[in-house]
Amino acid sequence: MIADDPTARRWHWRTLDTAAGGLALDLGLYAASAIFAAITAVTSTLLPHRAWGAVAAVGYLVATLVALTQLLLRRRSPTSRLVGLPARWAVTGLAWMGTALLPLLWQSIDRAGGRTDRAQEEVLVVEQAGTRLLEHGTPYLGPDAIAALPPGEQLMGYTPYQPGMAMFGLPRALADTWWTDSRVWFALGTALALTLAVAALRRTPTTTDQVDTGHRRDAALLRGVQAATVLPICALTLATGGDDLPVLALCLLALALAAADRPGRAGLAVGLAGALKLFAWPVALVLIVWGLTRRAGTRVAAGAIGLPIAALLPAMLVDRDALTENVLRFPLGHGLVTSPAQSPFPGYLIATALPAGRLIAAALLVAAGVAIAVRLARRPPRTAVATALICGYGLLVAIALMPSTRFGYLLYPLTLLTWAPALHRPVDTPSTPVPDHLSGRTTSA
Repeated sequence: MIADDPTARRWHWRTLDTAAGGLALDLGLYAASAIFAAITAVTSTLLPHRAWGAVAAVGYLVATLVALTQLLLRRRSPTSRLVGLPARWAVTGLAWMGTALLPLLWQSIDRAGGRTDRAQEEVLVVEQAGTRLLEHGTPYLGPDAIAALPPGEQLMGYTPYQPGMAMFGLPRALADTWWTDSRVWFALGTALALTLAVAALRRTPTTTDQVDTGHRRDAALLRGVQAATVLPICALTLATGGDDLPVLALCLLALALAAADRPGRAGLAVGLAGALKLFAWPVALVLIVWGLTRRAGTRVAAGAIGLPIAALLPAMLVDRDALTENVLRFPLGHGLVTSPAQSPFPGYLIATALPAGRLIAAALLVAAGVAIAVRLARRPPRTAVATALICGYGLLVAIALMPSTRFGYLLYPLTLLTWAPALHRPVDTPSTPVPDHLSGRTTSA
């Protein structure tokens, strides 16, 4: 049956993604993003978002015009270098500069000049955490210290991140200027991790018979980078808040290293992400299961578990109660104040509209976690592609069912799912099998 053919199931997406050499989807992405940015500039109730939209709309519009020019040029000269994959990479880089980096720098400079409406609250929280880390050895305030704050400031007293996130706030603790804005360092960390991820995937060997497969992989890699950089949900987040982007980029790096058969390095990358934010921990668990299928579970776990624990230990030794209050009680809704994360996803609607709604939402979330655990036990992911898909769909379900969540968290599943096609290894394709005694792999791997 055609419905059982994996190639048939992917036909519609591949046709859309490869239309006009990928330029048609590029044009659609940039045009839709320009409209989103313009609407944000006019209607958003968050002033940093409005400022982002005013600048990003121009950047997206320029990228749209360039993509349209490339599309028209391709009709006249399909082999022109101006319409090939390298040119599309260049446009993507320019689009990221115009829609994420330029608004970020603009807002950082305005903020250094005295504007108080040029950063979201998480920027201030991370920078305060960096100051506390430098002065007291822990980024967290204890419950007594938070209770002593004026009621309107207690929320800002919480640092609901892992201890490693405070490192991005250290520059601000040393100097008060535009380049010490934590978003600048979020952007640098994100760019570094994505560069390493692209390099890891491009180093994946390709034989002469697999040139077409390698080209498709590189095109899929470009699409994944676009999702992590110029997609509005990522560009807006980086320019106005930014703390999720280095976490996401490190997770993408870990998956790229898994695709390159570097389990130890994959564990280190996802461990660094886990030392920044809890959102990386599910990715780490799935990667450990992937490592077990390749007899490398210990190597993955050493970094994936070891680095977050190493980051937690100093804070635990300095003030264990402060760590517990910020990292456990507050995210679970048991802090002195509640989280303002209230996007209208099913979990939030159930928690607020039904009797005992929080218990029902929590039960659904646990049930989803059990279902994913059963799937991992019965059919563990043996490839980086399967690992990325499980992480993407799993986080999508978790975000939908969490009683307190944000719309912006969707950047994790959307990017992970878009990243998955880039993780295919040409050397593993059925059309060109490589004997085990030549590849150095064992049948159990």
